[in-house]
Amino acid sequence: MAAWETVIGLEVHARLLTRSKLFCGCSTAFGASPNTQICPVCLGYPGALPVLNARAVELATRMGAAVDCTIHERSIFARKNYFYPDLPKGYQISQFDHPLATGGQLSIRVSSGEKVIRLTRIHLEEDAGKLVHETPGTARSDEHSSLVDLNRAGVPLIEIVSEPDVRSAEEAIAYLNRLRQILMYTDVCDGNMEEGSLRCDANVSVRRAGEPYGTRAEVKNLNSFRFLGRAIEFETRRQIELLERGERIVQETRLFDSVAGVTRSMRSKEEAHDYRYFPEPDLLPLIIERDWIEQIRSTVPELPRARAERFEESFGIPAGEAETLASTRELAEYFEETVRVAGNGRAAANWVKNEVLRVLNDQRLSIMEYPVRPERLGSLIRMVEDGTINGKVAKEVFDEMSVTKESPAEIVERRGLGQLSDPVAIREAALRVIESSGKQVEQYRSGRDALFGFFVGQLMKATGGKANPELARKILRELLDEEK
Repeated sequence: MAAWETVIGLEVHARLLTRSKLFCGCSTAFGASPNTQICPVCLGYPGALPVLNARAVELATRMGAAVDCTIHERSIFARKNYFYPDLPKGYQISQFDHPLATGGQLSIRVSSGEKVIRLTRIHLEEDAGKLVHETPGTARSDEHSSLVDLNRAGVPLIEIVSEPDVRSAEEAIAYLNRLRQILMYTDVCDGNMEEGSLRCDANVSVRRAGEPYGTRAEVKNLNSFRFLGRAIEFETRRQIELLERGERIVQETRLFDSVAGVTRSMRSKEEAHDYRYFPEPDLLPLIIERDWIEQIRSTVPELPRARAERFEESFGIPAGEAETLASTRELAEYFEETVRVAGNGRAAANWVKNEVLRVLNDQRLSIMEYPVRPERLGSLIRMVEDGTINGKVAKEVFDEMSVTKESPAEIVERRGLGQLSDPVAIREAALRVIESSGKQVEQYRSGRDALFGFFVGQLMKATGGKANPELARKILRELLDEEK
């Protein structure tokens, strides 16, 4: 019997980086006091008419261009009717059968290699509000209650819908990560999952390989890569166990309990939910000109996958390392500026990946907050390349740069850390080491070549770690081999 196969389609909601809402002038700033960023339009008061935010259309178009969608010159807004306490109008303005963009694709890299995930559509819509559930004993409630904050109502979103091409939790995480990278590279969305700027719903079903698609369950509002992976893995196991017991899968919406690591039923979708879509009567069809679309397309920057491939080709960097350095536009730009100053791409990659990212992780900083700018890191790398300091000293200087904000040259001069490259001085120090290590010299000249490292260490100690390592080894080898 054929093995079970997981089939996954993802719906990703991304909050657009606009200052005002989709159909009114209210602020979209995150973190304001509840219900302070609202007006008659986003609350759906009678007679209040929506006016479309052109910037939101521009950002949605840019994302569509970035993932090779067909951008339609004519699209239509619709009312999606349903009742929920955080939806003040009783409907959501969205797009249905005439969306802004259709088709498109993006490539992901997983353990089995490269894979292309097809997209179905990208459409514009407004966000709903947010419910805050209170429990007894809190400052605002002596009994169970729910409060509503409508600041988020009307915030512009794009929904990005994939084809059911994803086959595992690994692929789902890689897809969402790549999508997030592109959204951030293009300045369409800030990608902040903790603040809800990026939310993901996963439609999960299982089938025997080669059979038609099975009944799917929709797991809602997964706001981290880890939760997405865990939810898919649990839901896959749950459905397989049901089918192997001879039971059937119920079409439903489920929520992921991150504490228990399980999905739980939220509401049944046994019969397709009829949202009674109809064209939004208060908004004309959205008409955009082809020249404007092409102008927006020209603003799409070099995307992470293309940038990583260029890093591989230009600097001889391994694929995984290049992916890391291109993971955000800010990090990629920091790396490229470091290369420009240092003149050595491979060395710059090592320093950024191993040292800079270590500090960022330890101190929980973004690359924009990091005090050692690429000009100074590039100068430090150049000092190693030209022999002014050695690698060991460079790491000391690097750590001090993060604290003092001095340039590497200033730290080296202040601490007297310059590398000793005078062959006469190194030779004199090497002779003193040899004279004080008679027993080891005898053993080395008797064939114990491994002792050479001992002499290098002693010479470095004698010069305070300043001796040029390559020159020190050359001079030591000459002196020790004179009578060998």
